[in-house]
Amino acid sequence: MRMSLLRVQNPLRVARIFFAMATPLAGASVVATSAAAQLPAAEYAERRAALVSALDDGVILALGSREPVPDFLPYHQSSPFNYLTGFQEPGASLVIVKRGGNVREMLFVRASDPAQEVWTGPRVGVGGVRPAYGMEGRDAALLTVALDSLLKSGGKLHVIGQVGGRMTERTPNQQFIDALVATNPAIEVSDARRAVDALRGRKSPAELDRLRIAAEISARGHLAAMRAIVPGIAEFEVQAVAEYTWRREGGDGPAYSSIVGSGPNTTTLHYNRNTRVSADGELMLMDMATFFDGYSADITRTVPVNGRFTAAQREIYAVVLAAQQAAERQIRVGGPARAMTDSATAVLRSGLTRLGLIESAEAMYDCGSATRPRECAQLSLFYMHGLGHGIGLDVHDPDQYTTTGMIGVGSAFTIEPGVYVRGNILDIIPDSPRNRALKTRIAPAVARYADIGVRIEDDYLVTSDGVIRASAGVPREIDEIEAVMALPRTPRDPAVVERYLRFKTGR
Repeated sequence: MRMSLLRVQNPLRVARIFFAMATPLAGASVVATSAAAQLPAAEYAERRAALVSALDDGVILALGSREPVPDFLPYHQSSPFNYLTGFQEPGASLVIVKRGGNVREMLFVRASDPAQEVWTGPRVGVGGVRPAYGMEGRDAALLTVALDSLLKSGGKLHVIGQVGGRMTERTPNQQFIDALVATNPAIEVSDARRAVDALRGRKSPAELDRLRIAAEISARGHLAAMRAIVPGIAEFEVQAVAEYTWRREGGDGPAYSSIVGSGPNTTTLHYNRNTRVSADGELMLMDMATFFDGYSADITRTVPVNGRFTAAQREIYAVVLAAQQAAERQIRVGGPARAMTDSATAVLRSGLTRLGLIESAEAMYDCGSATRPRECAQLSLFYMHGLGHGIGLDVHDPDQYTTTGMIGVGSAFTIEPGVYVRGNILDIIPDSPRNRALKTRIAPAVARYADIGVRIEDDYLVTSDGVIRASAGVPREIDEIEAVMALPRTPRDPAVVERYLRFKTGR
């Protein structure tokens, strides 16, 4: 069935409230933050039960993240392990034994150690596992002994952790599994991450609530950043404004490396050095968001540095926004996720043909080499990434449509079309008679739109009551963006950037 999009409220009204009444809005955020309780142990138990049902008899081993060698470095729990346990301390492991109709769950954790806890803070300890997490607690130091005992007669070992990949050097987790196999050669090791990913793809109401709060806090960070942008501002200043806002409002910090690119940097997809100083007449692309209680938002906005889009910028922006809105119209429970991509791609092809950047909607170019010739869509010269991805415990999280192909209640994902006109695009297209003709035809359009990169990204949560565009609190329409940026700008100290430039350039 088709569901209508539910908007939080008018983005421009949100912006005016935010800057005219900063204290009340900050208070409202604190209320929302404190109202979000820790997920109950019963929800984690349900997840583990669903995983057990999906796997054959054997031993299930989920490995948590290890502590960084210098323990003062940032630590982040393994997302699959976090999903199954909610346990945040390093060096922990989950062992589930499934044999016939019998299931035994054990959480191996570091023992309490007052000498270490003066550095790290109190640990749950073995005795604290049962009352807090509803599982049998065991000492992590005994994990290998316990596994050897459980696996001595062979059987299946279902592993969940960082044990895959094609790295030349074996990760610590891979080395741990290698040692288990060496000691117990009769076991059959299988990677159970796909089973966990399938479960993670359908978010519970509690997870959707955390994603909603993360998106709303992130949107206010974007609004604050938009209000700070003026010609001459450094990218890192914009980043600092957003990240300060998130932390002030209860966000856990950046969900990923904040991308703040001005001018030509808007055309680099994962640019995150954030060191350039912006100039009048340029665009600023901001792909940045916070996470809340472990759940990550993901928002991108592209705005004019001086507050007004040029004619060329408007033309590119309008195509990208139309593509995003076309994809939105395809969101429906039970509908194919592919329809979103097809609709957005059709709009981009039509729009870039109209602007003269590609020859036609289906036009191709020679993208291979003399020894390995192949063809690629001309659209890929200016749009080279997917339409979106799931969000959750990871900013790129599994969604149910990645396995089923269908959108369902509990889906949480982004829609983020973009167009990137690199200034050197004509130089990097491979040389061939066909491509030389193409470059001649599109050269005027490339000159008009050079160094314009636009991406618009929003977060969508599919609930039993409808579809929420959780990031709607930050404007995306051209007139709304310009109206927000026309409000009095946030005062700034230009001496900050001058000091930075003197240091970097030696002036």
